[in-house]
Amino acid sequence: MLPVYYEFQHSTKLLSGKDALENIPAELHMLEVCHPMILSDHVLHEIGTLAKVCDAVQEDGISIGAIFHEIPADSSSDVVNEIARLYRGAGCDSLVAVGGGSVLDTAKGVRMLLSQEVHDIMELLGCEILTRGRHIPFVAIPTTSGTGSESTLVAVIRNAENKMKMEFISYYLQPDVTVLDARMTLTLPARMTAATGMDTLCHAIEACTCLQKNPLSHAYGTAAIRMVGEYLERAVQNGKDGEARLGMANASTMAGAAFSNSMVGMVHAIGHALGGVCHVPHADAMTILLPHCMEYNMELLAGAYGELLLFLCGPEEYAATMEKDRGPAMVKKVRELEVRLHERCGLPLCLKDVRVERESFEEVAKAALADGAMIVNPKQVGREQVLGILERAYERND
Repeated sequence: MLPVYYEFQHSTKLLSGKDALENIPAELHMLEVCHPMILSDHVLHEIGTLAKVCDAVQEDGISIGAIFHEIPADSSSDVVNEIARLYRGAGCDSLVAVGGGSVLDTAKGVRMLLSQEVHDIMELLGCEILTRGRHIPFVAIPTTSGTGSESTLVAVIRNAENKMKMEFISYYLQPDVTVLDARMTLTLPARMTAATGMDTLCHAIEACTCLQKNPLSHAYGTAAIRMVGEYLERAVQNGKDGEARLGMANASTMAGAAFSNSMVGMVHAIGHALGGVCHVPHADAMTILLPHCMEYNMELLAGAYGELLLFLCGPEEYAATMEKDRGPAMVKKVRELEVRLHERCGLPLCLKDVRVERESFEEVAKAALADGAMIVNPKQVGREQVLGILERAYERND
């Protein structure tokens, strides 16, 4: 059924495949810039991934204006403000971000400061309040296949003072160019490959089932689910499988475009709270919560989940499952996938695995219910329901 009204934007140009990195200079020239600031983290600097990008960028009259490679795994407003000061001081004219979600979201924050010509990101709190401002060209190069930040309208940045993760949402946050190159994820460990892959699956499932779903988000989301089913376990089993790596990179980007237009629901609301209160890594929270939240929503979403079984498991599995059983079968297949990944690389399956204490449940529930993602969850959620999900997710029952 078509929604009465919807909006969809995915304006980012995508470069995907062989030698994609080497096309960055041409893209910078088309954006009419030649003095980019490169952003990354210390791990990518140490293992040489950042150097590959710097080598590719510095051609055809492009010179790097500044490099900042100390973005932490849980970046903050203070880091964003510092980088913006360095950018201005170095006379840079564009941003090239190399990394996972924290690096890419940090770059989005820096871009916001520069485009709006302010000095503290806290001045820009709010949803869709930004004007276009000054255009700061931005190239995103993801090194994980999970957050989808390379294609989303969203940036999540931690406020160090109040220990809350702030969401910034604007049509002006998408990068101008996203580069998907298998060389950027070949060194990603199996455990991180599995976790970020489950993050992608969660994005796609929620994009296809939340209240703001639409035909385009559904098309992007189901394509992402199909790719996760085809490529995730291959990428975990053999990190040097370039086809699987590129497949997961495309799945992440498509799931990101899907959920940033249709939004996400209770899995993310509770996951954000677990991250803010208990410091649970986002992808681990998504893995642990996804099947429990799907079961909670099953009353309203059995048909929608059942349809997604086709994309995750293929036509034979779908056809062999009776229509009334497809929704529960989808949850079962998600659980089975998680168990296989746990057995192969130690992917956490319960809150106990990530050292969450029951004493924190009340604070997590309070934060989850205040999260904007809860608004578009198809089934209403209250304090008791969040506490019940946290309790069921606390330890394994198999």
